[in-house]
Amino acid sequence: MSRLVETVAPARLGTNFRWLMASSWISNVGDGIAIAAGPLLVASMTDQAFLVALAALLQWAPPLLFGLYAGALTDRLDRRLLVATVDVLRCGVLVLLTVAVATDSATIGLVLGAMFAIGTAEMFADNASSTLLPMVVHRDDLAIANSRLQTGFITVNQLAGPPVGAALFAAGMAWPFAAQAVMVLLGAVLITRLTLPPHRRDPETATAVRADIVEGFRWVLHHPAVRTLVLTIFIFNITFGAAWSVLVLYATQRLGLGAVGFGLLTTVSACGGLLATLAYGWITRHVSLGDLMRIGLVFETLTHLVLAVTTVPWVAMVIFFGFGAHAFVWGTTSITVRQRAVPTELQGRVGSVNLVGVFGGLVIGSAIGGVLAQHYGVTAPFWFAFVGSAVFVVLIWRQLAHIAHADAAPAPE
Repeated sequence: MSRLVETVAPARLGTNFRWLMASSWISNVGDGIAIAAGPLLVASMTDQAFLVALAALLQWAPPLLFGLYAGALTDRLDRRLLVATVDVLRCGVLVLLTVAVATDSATIGLVLGAMFAIGTAEMFADNASSTLLPMVVHRDDLAIANSRLQTGFITVNQLAGPPVGAALFAAGMAWPFAAQAVMVLLGAVLITRLTLPPHRRDPETATAVRADIVEGFRWVLHHPAVRTLVLTIFIFNITFGAAWSVLVLYATQRLGLGAVGFGLLTTVSACGGLLATLAYGWITRHVSLGDLMRIGLVFETLTHLVLAVTTVPWVAMVIFFGFGAHAFVWGTTSITVRQRAVPTELQGRVGSVNLVGVFGGLVIGSAIGGVLAQHYGVTAPFWFAFVGSAVFVVLIWRQLAHIAHADAAPAPE
């Protein structure tokens, strides 16, 4: 057992990292369950494509609405306490949703409202959590530490969680949300075990929240690598969000899959991510970061094209496998670049600018996807995603070279 622990979380990363990893993995179990259970609950209550897409939009909207404020708070407050507090609040909302579903008193309005509240709490927790790793792990170990956190995300959030969520939903619609509440609460308890260096600001020297937010934006604008990452993730999440917002309808109507089959799409994607986890060290030694990003974006563009034309489940499964590998490589690389480049005191605000880019793109994309699917069918969002991604790849191609020099780029004054 000790050898396994050493392999997964090497001792040189420290005890704090092990507590952080345990909290992250446990929380991701619950979130993975919700990946399948949430859309299935909405789809069981309505067959309107717009409402299905609206459910995704309401979960993605909080970072756009409150993300910058969350970043400012993260840089002002005790980050560990902030994560634990909002996770306890998220657990409370999940308990209320569980009771409503179990007693057959849940309405589509209540479910959508709960998803918005859960998404809001999760956004505050994720923004603060993303700043903890650089505080407990040496800069040179950030890549391996991020890969370990991403491995947990893939195995329990995407690989194990969705089929479990779908199975629990089939057994009883309230079960997956009860399970998620337990996991989120346990994750909050584990995060309190961390010991962090002093980081919260002295209230007497703190500037206005608006000034803090402006400082974060200014830093991103003057750092070529981080600026390119934020812009790329924003645009690509518009196209991704358009297609994935109606994925449950695409899986059931286009591919003819049931509830468990829908959950398996995410599982297959996670398998691809797991393979990329094992190969990540080799990949980064042989391919430059700029070329790695270019390859990934071309693959994502072609993913939308193939999904738009195929009706064969196994073809879609192969594409989802490859997409999972791409998503892991992109996610691990981008967060490592950002954590290495950004000073500790700005991690929350710069992370929030990135978060606004991530979810701002998803919100815009999901709105577009819902309208397109409602009027032109479930493949229309995938055609939009293909064309939009292809155009952006051509426009951003040269700028991706900035990422290859991220470590060398000086921090803006």
